[in-house]
Amino acid sequence: MAVSEEVLDHTLDLFRALGPIRIARMFAGVGLFVEEDVMFGMITSDGTIFLKSDDSLTPRFLDAGSEPFTYSRTSGPQRVMSYMSLPDSALDDPSEAVTWARLALPPAREAAVKKRAEKARKAARKAAKAGG
Repeated sequence: MAVSEEVLDHTLDLFRALGPIRIARMFAGVGLFVEEDVMFGMITSDGTIFLKSDDSLTPRFLDAGSEPFTYSRTSGPQRVMSYMSLPDSALDDPSEAVTWARLALPPAREAAVKKRAEKARKAARKAAKAGG
C-alpha cells in the first residue's frame, strides 16, 4: 500500500516552514528530503511519519512518546533507532513538527555526507577498474 495523497499533503503542510521539500517514493513509503539529498524523514505506507535521529536525539524522541521505525524480517521485527516517529503531539501542530524536523537535520546532514563519500569511493573504485 502506498502513502495516500492526503497523508503526503498533510505531512508537507506540517513541514512547510523548512522550505522546499523533495519527495522520493521508496518501497511502499516516501522519503522526505531538503537541501537536495538530505533525507530528514520518511512516511511509511501506514501513514506514520518518522524523522532522522542519532544517539544524542533518540532519548528526546523516546521521552516524547516516539517509537523507532520497525519492519518485519523472517528472523523477527527489526528496530531502526536512526528513525523515530514524529511525536503524537506534533501530528497536527506545524510549529512543533518543524521543531522536531529541525532537530533531525544535523543527523540527516551527517548521514548525507557519509552517503556522498561512499558514492565517491564507489565511483573511484569503478573508474580505477575501468582504467586498469
